[in-house]
Amino acid sequence: MPAHDVALIQQLHDEHATVLYQYVLRLTNQDHGLAEDVVQETMLRGWRHLSNLDKSQGSVRGWLFTVARNLVIDEWRSRRSRVELVVADVPDAPTDVDQTDWLIQAWVVGEAVTRLSADHRAVLLECYYRDASVAEAARNLGIPEGTVKSRTHYALRALRLAMEEMGVGR
Repeated sequence: MPAHDVALIQQLHDEHATVLYQYVLRLTNQDHGLAEDVVQETMLRGWRHLSNLDKSQGSVRGWLFTVARNLVIDEWRSRRSRVELVVADVPDAPTDVDQTDWLIQAWVVGEAVTRLSADHRAVLLECYYRDASVAEAARNLGIPEGTVKSRTHYALRALRLAMEEMGVGR
């Protein structure tokens, strides 16, 4: 970029950025983040269209204010189009929920669990079905905590293998 353009952009920022920011702040209802974004985008567009900023063709500040105002309007319109529809009453929950997938999944997992050893089934029952901690599972099963951890690890691996053998993928 020529030194002349860099100097012009710096001058543009120095002369107009503060006033432009105050103007945009009013337009955005004091939203500082949005105002900063709009000013930055306005300055970027000024840099991209340096030929439009020739003082002999009109007010530079007027051009910047118009661009900023249009950016705020565009933002407002895009936010308005994303607003959700508000209804008076919450819709009723569906009563006829199809639980076929859940039932099939439960059956497949149940079938795979029957293929595990008794020790693996017991540790999975404690840790996952009864939601017991490792310490509680160890106490309930009468085994050390480290054994609960390792059996859980190997039980999950065996369960995954049993499900793969049944044709259930990941």
